[in-house]
Amino acid sequence: MSATTEHIHIDPTEKRWMIASVILLLIFFAAVTVAGFMLGIQVPTRERRVDPNTVAEQPPWSEPGVREIVPGEEYEVYVLAHRFSFTPNEIEVPVGAKVTFYVTSTDVQHGFKLQDTNINFMAIPGQVSKLSTTFDEPGVYPYVCTEYCGLGHAVMAGAVTVTEAP
Repeated sequence: MSATTEHIHIDPTEKRWMIASVILLLIFFAAVTVAGFMLGIQVPTRERRVDPNTVAEQPPWSEPGVREIVPGEEYEVYVLAHRFSFTPNEIEVPVGAKVTFYVTSTDVQHGFKLQDTNINFMAIPGQVSKLSTTFDEPGVYPYVCTEYCGLGHAVMAGAVTVTEAP
């Protein structure tokens, strides 16, 4: 008795597509790795839960805005998203400062995208989302709602003004 070996036949076109798929997966893996470690891309974290019906009455949300943690170096910004605006819609911080954003919604799901930064996340009722960035260049950085939240969605915007240090 002789041993016979059977080979699986793969069409050459199918084989090329499988090779291309593996190469694409490797490229995507490399892109995510570079974005995460070299470009400082962060995943938004769920900081804590709050009651969306009463969050606007409790500190620090009762007075949303900028809090100076380390003078001139580190700030926290508390932002409330609600139909159809952000509170506050004007924020000012110095250049070079590390700014941590805490954002939540009081009514429906909103988005929070700060142009030219790594800040982009959803503002979900009852959930406080958190991300940090450092502003290296002075200027005006607009932020907008990126989740359709109703008829006034298009006017839901604000700006962070980054000023030269005194």
